[in-house]
Amino acid sequence: MSLQTLSPQTSQQIDELCALSPVIPVLTFNTLEEALPIAEALVEGGLTVLEVTLRTPVALDAIHLLSDKLPEAHVGAGTVLDQEQYKTACDAGSRFIVTPGATDELLQYGIESDIPLLPGVQTISELMIAYARGYRRFKFFPAEVAGGTAALKAYAGPLPDIRFCPTGGIRLETAADYLILSNVMCVGGSWLTPADRVADKDWAAIRQLARDTVFKLRSHQLA
Repeated sequence: MSLQTLSPQTSQQIDELCALSPVIPVLTFNTLEEALPIAEALVEGGLTVLEVTLRTPVALDAIHLLSDKLPEAHVGAGTVLDQEQYKTACDAGSRFIVTPGATDELLQYGIESDIPLLPGVQTISELMIAYARGYRRFKFFPAEVAGGTAALKAYAGPLPDIRFCPTGGIRLETAADYLILSNVMCVGGSWLTPADRVADKDWAAIRQLARDTVFKLRSHQLA
């Protein structure tokens, strides 16, 4: 019996999301009260695709809140570990799903769901398993630990039609090194919400950091 495979339309959906910004902020909210002002600052700074990780008890409420209050933002869920979390995140309003790894269960659910999945991979074997199911767009995680730009350059040879959003350990200073690679769509980063700025509720500083990030990385892409 042949495997059910992913529609090419899903890769197109991921491409459209990743084309909106060179970086997707990876957000872990500790309180629901901080979610909206942080997201507003990032969107005002030019970053309209936001990944909210399911690492805290308020994550799903935050996704629901941002989806309701910031219709101009594309809010997705990250750190999704199983089918139940996938479904719950979609019910909360997620417009895309990101996973740290790729299980058969998650790959199958991604094929069946209307909400696109960006599965996490680290090795060529994981890539090949998901590739056989029709997946062509991936989160490369944890990017720096898993070989960084050197690994992605190596993957481009045998799998030229695959593209990545590398995440994990990437900083503003290193993001451009990834973005110049032909198989990188965008990067994921947590540097956009420094803990001290969040603690001080300095939303203006986060907005400016977002603006500076977009300017620097867009300029580098166009150079």
